[in-house]
This record gives sequence, C-alpha cells and structure tokens, in this order.
Amino acid sequence: MAAKKPENMAFEAALDELDSIVNELESGDIALEDALKKFERGIALARTSQQKLTQAEQRVEILLQADDEAPLTKFDANNE
Repeated sequence: MAAKKPENMAFEAALDELDSIVNELESGDIALEDALKKFERGIALARTSQQKLTQAEQRVEILLQADDEAPLTKFDANNE
C-alpha cells in the first residue's frame, strides 16, 4: 500500500510516522538507499507538520485577540 501524502495526513499521524522514521534511521540497520528515501519522507512529513502547526497557532491567535470590536476577517490558511 502506498504511503499517504503528508498533506493528506492528520497532524498526529504524521508525527507518529516521523518518529518511526527517526527511530529507523538512528538504528543504522538500513541500506543507504532506503535511508535516503526515509529521510526524504521524513523531511516532507516535518515540513507539512510545521505548516499545520503554524496554521493552528494563527487560528489560536485570532481567537485570543482581545479586541471584541475588531472586524471579522476570513482566515486564509495559505497566507503565512
């Protein structure tokens, strides 16, 4: 079964897979080519997870704004 694209994974699932990849790479028991593929997958997972975390932080900031009179604006997940 093909692995899900990182952007289609839940944040927690991506972190779990990333943790698993780190453990495999740290063990040193895999071939160089496999290690490179896992490293590439890990980088993709880390980047996507960071983007999701940043988006969640932005949403929390918006919700915690003290100004109750501030006009509501549409949240743009693509605008960092």
